[in-house]
Amino acid sequence: MPLSLTVLGTASPHPGPDRPCSGYLLRGGGAEVWVDAGTGTFAELRRHTDPRRLTAIWISHLHADHSADLLAAVYAFAYGGLTPPAPVPVYAPADCARRLAGFFGRPDVRYLSGVLDFRPLHDGHTVRHRDLRLTSRAVTHDTEAYGLRAEYRGSVLAYSGDSGPCDALTGLASGADLFLCEADIDAHREGEQVHLTPEDAGGTARRAGVRELVVTHVGPTLTRDSAASRAAAAFGGPTRAAVEGTTLPL
Repeated sequence: MPLSLTVLGTASPHPGPDRPCSGYLLRGGGAEVWVDAGTGTFAELRRHTDPRRLTAIWISHLHADHSADLLAAVYAFAYGGLTPPAPVPVYAPADCARRLAGFFGRPDVRYLSGVLDFRPLHDGHTVRHRDLRLTSRAVTHDTEAYGLRAEYRGSVLAYSGDSGPCDALTGLASGADLFLCEADIDAHREGEQVHLTPEDAGGTARRAGVRELVVTHVGPTLTRDSAASRAAAAFGGPTRAAVEGTTLPL
């Protein structure tokens, strides 16, 4: 199975009609990984795979537009007839299990252990599922947050998650075949570096030497077309906007 990414949702900070929040299905080396579980993405995930087939779930940070549909997954896995053959590993910031159990009024995170196996991320965390290697790097945001580098047989996909400009993001994306990068804001507010402008995304792609840039998580002050155009001008290479339902092969 070659490395590919299917776009489930791209919206920020809330879903829109036919546009869920952030979520992607990463496939490669026999593995299927749900990358970010933003609002509305579980239903879109089911368009493209049986959730019981998931090898793992990877969550960049715990803001709702990247993690809220873990609730939908719990209901589906525990009560909805979609119980996986074994608890699905969830790679996420350390507080994820506690927050999710708290939604059900349960102080003990073992309540979820029958369907989800929580494994906390840290900077430099690396794991291999079948032939797919996943590396997480801490990035700049207003909460604990990570970017992802996925590698299979020489193909490399990098994903920013939510990040402000930082050297860690450039390093994460170094030499990637495809760089999926947020372009959430039109301009930085004074003293705030928690998201990227299209120019930031394009500049990071240029410095990292990526082959192709795909902008995502485009916020309400921008359009996808304008974000892609501005990012392309800063990058100087192939650039497009992520669109729901599209599969991007590497």
